[in-house]
Amino acid sequence: MIKNVLICGIGAVGSIYAQKIQKFSPDNLKILVDKSRFDKYSKNPIVFNGEELHFDYILPENNNFKADLIIIATKFNGLKDAVQNVKNFVKDDTIILSLLNGVTSESIIAKEYGWNKLLLSYFIGHSAMREGRFITHDGEGKIVFGSKDSDKSNEIRLKEYFDHTGIDYKIPDDMMRALWLKFMMNVSTNQPSAILRMTFGQINSNKKFLDFAQKLMKEVELIAAAEGVKNTETMIDEALEDISQMIPEGKTSMLQDVLAGRKTEVEMFAGAMIELGKKHNIPVPYNKFMYEMFEIIHKNFEVDC
Repeated sequence: MIKNVLICGIGAVGSIYAQKIQKFSPDNLKILVDKSRFDKYSKNPIVFNGEELHFDYILPENNNFKADLIIIATKFNGLKDAVQNVKNFVKDDTIILSLLNGVTSESIIAKEYGWNKLLLSYFIGHSAMREGRFITHDGEGKIVFGSKDSDKSNEIRLKEYFDHTGIDYKIPDDMMRALWLKFMMNVSTNQPSAILRMTFGQINSNKKFLDFAQKLMKEVELIAAAEGVKNTETMIDEALEDISQMIPEGKTSMLQDVLAGRKTEVEMFAGAMIELGKKHNIPVPYNKFMYEMFEIIHKNFEVDC
């Protein structure tokens, strides 16, 4: 039974589930932060849909709390620290859920804690919009999760907890394929939309953008097949359909980062594609181009500072 929950990362996605769980069981939720964020959030709380969120924050060195469920929702560049910071809160039967985009975060976490604690997962839905400490979200979204292997015990435990808390979720028949489908969407829209500064409405009304996006998708399709993902030949059509359902004013997370002058998660997308391309000897020229563009953008941030 899941009772105690620890959330690491309360940005645009983490805050969605922090506020949901707090309403359900405030005494059993802790938010993991470092000292600087503890001071910042204590003085200037996150405002979610106009409501200030006051959480029970906990520091990494605390050893008086053990979590049945740990949700990691940091940015990719914060994952390494998050893996170490949750150490004191992990017990034998802890479930760890990573809501980061991409296809690599679970394997990074598993190196430290083992695959027996991990479920494959991601968030799918309308983009949460973040400006400073203010976050808005329309409530449209769900956590997609599933087991990596045939052991369904953690999957069942998490399903029961989400049923109790009212958190919307989906358990696909083929979780690995679902994870790669989300990755395809992110690689093909997150990256070029941030460079071109386009909303989903602009993306979906621009045939040239969608044609270019499919070239990025094709590279993902080839890598996914090499990684053993099944039924990859229909993934592009499915990804295009999912993208068409996004709200017109929505902005991808990478676009929000670029507009805010924050370092993006290109390593999780183009960076991962480049490494996997080398592994399988598959050319990924469009992702290499994306990577180079973000190197320029990041360098420009340094100049602006």
